[in-house]
Amino acid sequence: MKKWIFCVPLFLITFIFVFIFETDAHAHPGGTDSNGGHTCRTNCESWGLETGEYHTHGGASETSSSDSSSKSDSSVSSNDSWDKDCTDFSSYDEVVDYWNSKGYSKTNDPERLDGWGNAVDDGIPCEEPSGYDTAKINGSPAQIAKKAAVQDKTNGEKAGYTAGLGAGKKGVTSDSTSKGSAAYQEGYTIGYEEGYQNGSEVLEKQKITANKEGYVLGKKQDKLVVPQQYASINSLKSSFNKGFNKAIEEKDEEKKKDYIALGVKDGKADIMNEPKSVKPIFIDAYKQGYDQGQSELKKTYVKQGHDAAFKNVKYKKPKLNSQKYINWYKEGFKSNNKLKTIQNAAYNAGLNGEDYKVQAKYKHAEPIYKYYFEQGDQERKEKNAASSGVVAAGLLGWLGRRFYVAKKMLK
Repeated sequence: MKKWIFCVPLFLITFIFVFIFETDAHAHPGGTDSNGGHTCRTNCESWGLETGEYHTHGGASETSSSDSSSKSDSSVSSNDSWDKDCTDFSSYDEVVDYWNSKGYSKTNDPERLDGWGNAVDDGIPCEEPSGYDTAKINGSPAQIAKKAAVQDKTNGEKAGYTAGLGAGKKGVTSDSTSKGSAAYQEGYTIGYEEGYQNGSEVLEKQKITANKEGYVLGKKQDKLVVPQQYASINSLKSSFNKGFNKAIEEKDEEKKKDYIALGVKDGKADIMNEPKSVKPIFIDAYKQGYDQGQSELKKTYVKQGHDAAFKNVKYKKPKLNSQKYINWYKEGFKSNNKLKTIQNAAYNAGLNGEDYKVQAKYKHAEPIYKYYFEQGDQERKEKNAASSGVVAAGLLGWLGRRFYVAKKMLK
């Protein structure tokens, strides 16, 4: 009974000692070496230790014997070469460099740097300073998120480029909107704009080619047939049509010249023969030519009337089979404004008693010159006769007066 009583307290004491020791061993951060211990570097006093004191976390006793001390010193030296506490680093960047160089992560942390001062293991070693960019830390949530964002942006750029290239080639309105993360949308916009620019450049080259092909077709035929590769894209179809229409217009311009010439010929002959079943532009061209021919025909009759005015003092109706021609003739007769000069010159020559002589410049109008010369000469003679009568009458009056006076004197 005594023995049982003695053993029980001893067992309890041993159990309490082990429990306290184990609790102490795991109550502060830091990895342990192969002996189950390590050196305390921070907050040692709160654990009942001195700074720099080596202690075990169970399984080995901290004896003061020379063998134990020697073994402990050897363990400390060995442990310091690979097992790090957060207090072993001079700066947090040094912590990060060490962490990254070892390839540590949330699931690979043999030195138990993660969790030091943290509530949970989160893939971030020690306690990072406030505002520190944890994306620099290998395996950290921020780095993982950053890599994911980079990948999203890359994926967005690829997708955006493909979409933009297709839109640019089709010539549709640029639209870089997309769905997904902010990084994906950013990448999509960048890729889309680049793709759209490249697509637009390709489209411009295709438009030039389409325009040339349309022109060639227009030279060959008048019927428009748009190839399938251009028909599905409005801008290419438009370019093809422009080339085709340009060729047609050039051909039409050449044909218009033929219709104008035909119209001139018919206009001179005074025969209207408007073409049928042709484009309106060709009908207009014919009419244009016809009017030109009629104008030239009119000039012929106007000139006849104009020249007749040099031969005839008074207008005489010509013997023409069309009233239109007669009207043109009369218009020309009355429009001769050179007659006035000839008339005045001839009349004054006759009035001044000059010898009849037609100057060379009036030879083409000699009948008119002669007529008005005689008019002037006749007026001159009449004036002279009148003057002679006045003189004779005066002389007779004077003689009569003298005779009267003489008769009076004789009486």
